[in-house]
Amino acid sequence: MVDRDTPVYVISVAAELAGMHAQTLRQYDRLGLVTPSRTRGGGRRYSSRDVDRLREVQRLSGEGVSLAGIQRIMELEVQVEALRDRVAQLLADNERLRERAAQGGRVFAADLAGEVVAVRAGQRPQGRPSSTALTLWRPRGWPAD
Repeated sequence: MVDRDTPVYVISVAAELAGMHAQTLRQYDRLGLVTPSRTRGGGRRYSSRDVDRLREVQRLSGEGVSLAGIQRIMELEVQVEALRDRVAQLLADNERLRERAAQGGRVFAADLAGEVVAVRAGQRPQGRPSSTALTLWRPRGWPAD
């Protein structure tokens, strides 16, 4: 099965699918609007996604948007898609963390000596600071050993 990103169409087929002249595709490639893959011999190969982008360029151009404007729109669409992917990833991570917290996962805190200790959720670490910790740092009003 071929996915939408697999470059399979030669320039003449991609041009026909997009309803354009092959020379227009070459111009869009030079401008960076649609950048097809290249064969070892340098021939262009277009994917289904590339053909969709060509159609979108044609639609926007027909609405009077300049090529520079089209390029900016497409850059922003790529950024939006990347941000959507990132949001989906963060939401999934957040859900995983919520599930883990609901299962009573471990909570870590620093005790009075500055050591990392595992505690139950909602509890504070117990114990007095070590003499080494007091030597390095003693809060105002802290009783001496």
